[in-house]
Amino acid sequence: MSKRYEITQEEVDAAWKAVSQAAGGSGIDGKSIKQIEERLDDELYKLWNRLSSGSYQAQAVKIVSIPKAGGGVRKLGIPTVTDRVAQTVIKNRLVKEVDHLFYDDSYAYREGKSAIEAVLKTRERCMRNARGWVIDIDIKGFFDNLDHEIMMQILSKHTQDKLILLYSKRFIEAQAIEEDQERISRNKGTPQGGVISPVLANLYLHVAFDEYMHKEYPRIPYERYADDIIVHCASYKQAEYVLSIIRKRLKEHKLELNEDKTKIVYAGRYNDYDQESHNIPRKFTFLGYDFKPRGYKGKTVYTPAIGQGALKMIRQKLQAIRIMSMTHLPIEEVVNKINPACRGWINYYGHSRRSRLRELVHLVNNRLRRYLEKKHKLSRGKAWRTLMTMKKEHPRLFVHWYMITEVPQRAV
Repeated sequence: MSKRYEITQEEVDAAWKAVSQAAGGSGIDGKSIKQIEERLDDELYKLWNRLSSGSYQAQAVKIVSIPKAGGGVRKLGIPTVTDRVAQTVIKNRLVKEVDHLFYDDSYAYREGKSAIEAVLKTRERCMRNARGWVIDIDIKGFFDNLDHEIMMQILSKHTQDKLILLYSKRFIEAQAIEEDQERISRNKGTPQGGVISPVLANLYLHVAFDEYMHKEYPRIPYERYADDIIVHCASYKQAEYVLSIIRKRLKEHKLELNEDKTKIVYAGRYNDYDQESHNIPRKFTFLGYDFKPRGYKGKTVYTPAIGQGALKMIRQKLQAIRIMSMTHLPIEEVVNKINPACRGWINYYGHSRRSRLRELVHLVNNRLRRYLEKKHKLSRGKAWRTLMTMKKEHPRLFVHWYMITEVPQRAV
């Protein structure tokens, strides 16, 4: 079979390594990573052969529903393992072509960037402006509505790599199979869950939003994490105007604002803004953190802390761990189930107002108290005392007992 495109087996090997390390389930073909691994040389050679000849065809993605912390579900499209490897090859090439174009305030899916950086930059800008305003932007179904024709025009402008252009088109146009087995043809959108989707989404909004803001309104700062966007303004009138031009700009790229969730928020420390009796929100949520006015040493500050939606999500995940079904197991097994999750939550949500993580401590301790109640047939009070004795004797048994107080934290 002739090779139309230059692609090395090393690229395919590196892509396989990344996919296997990321783990994840099988797609519609039912093949797991372990099954691919059993015939690895043959599978990777076949993939390389098809990619380099231009004959590789993307398979349909399997749609699964994931509950959102704030209610409702998010639909993820899960490609097959082989497609994930193929997408990784193309993604790695595309990142080399376009990542240098992205601005510093684009934080998602980029090496050396993180959601926490975006949160802390938002905090810094809110704290700096005593009478600041923000626009909390929510794009309606961004990943589902990304326009294919515009996407390919943007790609063609920023890369001449024919392999990227050919397979990006095939991957975004791959059919989807819903949970009821209905097969859906895709004429717009890129599946959340696809390996290449984050880079394509970043490039799309780089052109639709970032470039425009930097060119037309360079003095108006913003933070963007994928399609989560916070824009900082100096006044309510400026925020209204900027929101109107963003709405128009996105529409030109066939995107719409979710008007129910997009809002202008007063993010200042002082409450003298409301001279015209506006009913203006004082709180917004960004990447799991609730930003709102809070008291600090007799003053009002505007800072982030773990959000109510995040606490609801943690509560749901604790329930999913099913500690109550482990009463036949020793406490060490419970430790192994709870500590990794708690460590991740504390490391992420502990960057501002760490004291607010006391609610996390309460949630976890309450689950452990119920575990002891059931395991040893104790009363509520006695189970609680047993847990506190355990904490005193083994203070580092559970990470939430010591991480929240021992790790340095911001004062506000």
